[in-house]
Formats: sequence, C-alpha cells, structure tokens
Amino acid sequence: MMAARASLPHLLDRLPPVRGALVADAPLAPLTWFRVGGPAEVMFRPADADDLASFLAGCPADVTVTVIGVGSNLLVRDGGVPGVVIRLGKGFAQIETLPGQRLRAGTAALDVAVARAAQEAGIAGLEFYRGIPGSIGGALRMNGGAYGRETKDVLVEAVAIDRAGKRHVLSNAEMEYSYRHCGAADDLIFVEAVFQGAPGDKAEIAKRMDEITASREATQPIRTRTGGSTFKNPDGHKSWQLIDAAGCRGLKRGGAQVSELHCNFLLNTGAASAADLEDLGEEVRARVKAQSGVMLEWEIRRIGTRNDGGGA
Repeated sequence: MMAARASLPHLLDRLPPVRGALVADAPLAPLTWFRVGGPAEVMFRPADADDLASFLAGCPADVTVTVIGVGSNLLVRDGGVPGVVIRLGKGFAQIETLPGQRLRAGTAALDVAVARAAQEAGIAGLEFYRGIPGSIGGALRMNGGAYGRETKDVLVEAVAIDRAGKRHVLSNAEMEYSYRHCGAADDLIFVEAVFQGAPGDKAEIAKRMDEITASREATQPIRTRTGGSTFKNPDGHKSWQLIDAAGCRGLKRGGAQVSELHCNFLLNTGAASAADLEDLGEEVRARVKAQSGVMLEWEIRRIGTRNDGGGA
C-alpha cells in the first residue's frame, strides 16, 4: 500500500480543473505489459494538448509529474507512484499523412499503427516501427529503434509541452539523440511528431513489415507478460549474449524468470511482483559483471517506490 494514500483528497484539491479525467488511487498494473506494480496517487488523462498545457501550468511545482505510455517498456514498482501520473489517450493518437512522404503522429499512436499508416500511403522507411511494441511518445523519449533503424533516422521535429505548460517545437538535432537516449529536457512531454519517409511500393513495404513480424515472433517471447528488451546493448556487445554466457538463461526469482527464448527479456510467469522482476534484473547485471566485466544498463524504465524501501 502506498504511504501517501492518506493525503489523496488533499492532492486532488490542489490540482487545477481539467476537461479530461483525474482519478485518485488509479491502478497501474493493468496498464503495463508486466501486469505488476502499485497504483498512481492520481492519474490524469488529458482530453487534448490544450488540456495538458493548462493542467501543467496550474499544477503546483512541488507535485511530482510522471508520464507513461502503453506500458510496454515499463516496470511500476510495488509501492506505486506518488504525485500525478499522466497517460495520453485518444486525443493524442491521430495519424496524418503530409506532402513529401511525411507523416504526423500523436504520441499516443502505437508504433505499429504508424508503420501501417505509412505503408498504406506508400511511404517507405518507417517499417521498423512494426517491430517496436510501444507508442510514439516512448520512441521519441528513448530513440526507439529496431531492425537497423532508429527514430533519429526518420524524425523531422517533435512538439512538446514543458512543466510550465509552454509549447516547444524541437528539431531532430535539438533532440540530441544517441543510442537509446534523448537529450531533450526531462520535463518535456511530447505530444506529436513529424517523420520523413521516402517513396515506396506498398506491396514491398508490406512484405518488409511481414518479415519483421515473423522475425519477432520467432525470436522474442512476445505473447508473454514481458517488458521487451531489458538491457541496452553495451558498445561492442549484445546483451543477450553476455546474459547467456553468464549462465542466466532461464534464471528465476519468485515469479520472475529470464526468458529461455531470448534472455534479454524478463518474464512475469504469473505471480511475480515488481520487486521479483527488478531484483532478478539486478542479479543478472551482477552475474554479467562478474563474468565479463561489463555492467549492463537498464533499458526498461522503472518508476515509483518499493514496499521494502529499496529503489527510487
């Protein structure tokens, strides 16, 4: 249980009026692919970008604001998330084709939906988004990529709203991208982006997307309770190879397990807690460090507090 629950009515009273929804003690586990974790002290689902900007402008500066997407690369700790958790919904999921093989997408749009929209418009170069199980907001924030391409290769510009409610338009260069990293300010909440593709044959684009789908299904445990790739690939290494060499394939802790199919994936076998998953990940990191001298860096985002006092 979250210690801050006693202050819930007080926190709601301090928040500005919205057109979207404000919900106290909102469950987060059902919103994540791992299906674990405690509640949000308050969940805010803005109606649109103006609603989001107005809320941020009026939200007290001492209230913690955390943004989540579709929960595909997210671990919510068992103690829940204090403050306000913002989740963008339908008002941020629009996708529009533009002249010159460009495409505009709201950040709640699924990566796969963007890939499909590009294919239907004969826009090549965005097929790799078929292989990323998340939304555009996450792809922008972590330079999401797969199958040889990254967001930095196709982004024209991104629109964001800061903690004061001010709107910003960032160019590709201003995103300061590197491998699985974005250098844009942490308080920016991305709301839409424009991508650049190239002329392409719809059938050929569809064929490439089918190949990506087949590859994922053959090599990744995509139909399980998982969070996608757990650790970033260190320079000159593949995380899964380091994990395998350290003897961690199939390793278990409580209800959590390292996937037998792809050992850079952690699984909730059905009864895992968030602590089980995080502690298993830390054990993997320690074993890899001892075996190879390489310290793996988490790719999965971990938020909230732990019931046992550990973590953030």
